[in-house]
Amino acid sequence: MKKTLLFLFGFISFLSYSQDEEVHSIYFEFDKYNLKPEQAEAVVGFIKKLDTSKVETIEIFGYCDDRGKDAYNYKLSTDRATTVKNKLIEKGVKSKIIITLEGKGRILIDDDVLDNVPEVRSKNRRVDVVVNYKAVVVSHLGVPNLYEKLPKNPAVGQRIYLDNVLFERGSSKLTYKAKKQLDYIAKQLRRHPKLEFEIQGHVCCTPYHTEAIDRATKKRELSTNRAERVFKYFYYRKIPKSRMKTKGLGTAQPLGKGSRFDRRVELVITKI
Repeated sequence: MKKTLLFLFGFISFLSYSQDEEVHSIYFEFDKYNLKPEQAEAVVGFIKKLDTSKVETIEIFGYCDDRGKDAYNYKLSTDRATTVKNKLIEKGVKSKIIITLEGKGRILIDDDVLDNVPEVRSKNRRVDVVVNYKAVVVSHLGVPNLYEKLPKNPAVGQRIYLDNVLFERGSSKLTYKAKKQLDYIAKQLRRHPKLEFEIQGHVCCTPYHTEAIDRATKKRELSTNRAERVFKYFYYRKIPKSRMKTKGLGTAQPLGKGSRFDRRVELVITKI
């Protein structure tokens, strides 16, 4: 009920993927970047409700619909993101934790979207406030057979949760931090030359599809592409291809601990 009222009241809604709320989207009117008072207060209210002891950084991304010229849309999307940032700082959010402010320009409508184009466009005129949480100790999640590194005595069925192999939303590109963890895991894997494993890619938050779109390819193959990107990096680090398989699981296997744990890659040991 609260979610519906907020949307009707000020073009604003929460994206809550479980008990963890990590993205807050603010929807703007066509060709506008100003916030109405009720929208501004709802944005700040969202941040205040977060457990700040777990928040590491905040990123702000602005978007436009698919109409208009690129240069204009980039400026408009940046203005929208800047408006939200200024409001957060005005209401007490520390500027040092806002590490990204970016106007992404227009969002193209997917080829498979044939109905409700006006509604899709209205949801693309938005700013996403993305809350990044501090690193989690995997053992604290209480998930059986889930580890943050290769166990000393590996066994078939054990899963290694790559907590630093994180991606931008809609991207399968490896970050510097992700590569550092993969370097460490590759070193461990070389100590167990007979060990074989499956690289499983996961995504979160796709209510209408089990797979998400990779921005680079414009296809619904994001979890598969993430797994294959890790495969290629391990091969680059001298892990034989014969030891590895890949699988994209989309949203089929959530951990049940919140959406921020579901944008992940896991290694599942298949043979010792």
